[in-house]
Amino acid sequence: MKADKPEDAQRQGLRERLETILIRTEKATPWHDEADRLRGLVNQDGYVPIRTRLAVEDLDFLSEARSELLRFSELGLRLLDLHQPRDAGGITSDTAHPILRCRSCMWRWPCPTFRAMSESFGAPHDSSDTTLSESA
Repeated sequence: MKADKPEDAQRQGLRERLETILIRTEKATPWHDEADRLRGLVNQDGYVPIRTRLAVEDLDFLSEARSELLRFSELGLRLLDLHQPRDAGGITSDTAHPILRCRSCMWRWPCPTFRAMSESFGAPHDSSDTTLSESA
């Protein structure tokens, strides 16, 4: 059963866009191993002359990858600007470590948004990480 309140159209559109990007990314072929091998083939002009077979899904992904990555980076920076700690202003016995709250959502620091971002982007991922399904 749906909630009493209809889904916000702008939020729904954003969700659909993000799901489309996720599906396109999952369908594209990973290039981690190939990129490492191709680095040794860079010519004196700084290019790698290659011939390869690309699936339609790979072309769909590559055609939008740069602009989507730029948008995701901008989103991440904007979220970091919004969700940052500030002193909660309460009385504390430990003045060296005051109670902090997120300046945007007012949850205790670190807030759920920051924790989710930190879990997703905090540490560089191992190239053998297979968190994204390649069978989609």
